[in-house]
Amino acid sequence: MTFIFHPLGDQAVVIELGKDINEETQRKVQLVTSFLDRNMESWIIEYIPAFTTVTVFYDPVEVISKFRGISKLPYDIVCIQLKKLLEKMSSSEVTLQRTVEIPVCYGGEMGPDLPFVAKHNGLSEEEMIRIHSAGDYTVFMIGFAPGFPFIGGMSEKIATPRRDSPRLKIPPRTVGIAGKQTGVYPIETPGGWQLIGRTPVELFRPEDEPPTLLRAGDKIKFIPISIEEYKRLGGD
Repeated sequence: MTFIFHPLGDQAVVIELGKDINEETQRKVQLVTSFLDRNMESWIIEYIPAFTTVTVFYDPVEVISKFRGISKLPYDIVCIQLKKLLEKMSSSEVTLQRTVEIPVCYGGEMGPDLPFVAKHNGLSEEEMIRIHSAGDYTVFMIGFAPGFPFIGGMSEKIATPRRDSPRLKIPPRTVGIAGKQTGVYPIETPGGWQLIGRTPVELFRPEDEPPTLLRAGDKIKFIPISIEEYKRLGGD
């Protein structure tokens, strides 16, 4: 597997694993994060996966202390050590992929932008729901807000630009579309995505470890439900 290192300030290394956002690059990101989970060195503070990169934050004092015999800058030492670590990886390091079902009540007050998204794509609302819920989805990364999944694999037939004017408040668990991506707002937050539905399932779970329902690499299946079923499942 090929990778490129880039500095980020004086305490982080960005491991670039690809240029394009796709399943192949995402699998590489998942491979690196799974490996680091099992091989955390004392000088590594944390790592943050993204669409095509994994950023490793390190303690320069610990690096100098542990590798005092190497007359190089902490960044250069970290690059050397990361290269040694990553060369030990194998495909077996990847965490088994999960499929998570997310029930969604589409349209109405739960998805006020559904009519616009359908019209924008020349579809009926029913066709819009059918296409969205039939997608083969993968979580590429978690970010923006705690537990927010950036989900790829959505059909271009329903791709829709962000709103010109973002909303100041979006209810928790709202499902949205932005460009060719779909996602779910786990907490109340501002946002400019087109809102098409809401799920009764909590994505951000601060009392759990990890504190999010979803993680990068998960497969997602959206299940259309009625407003009655939404309320029965605990939706507000």
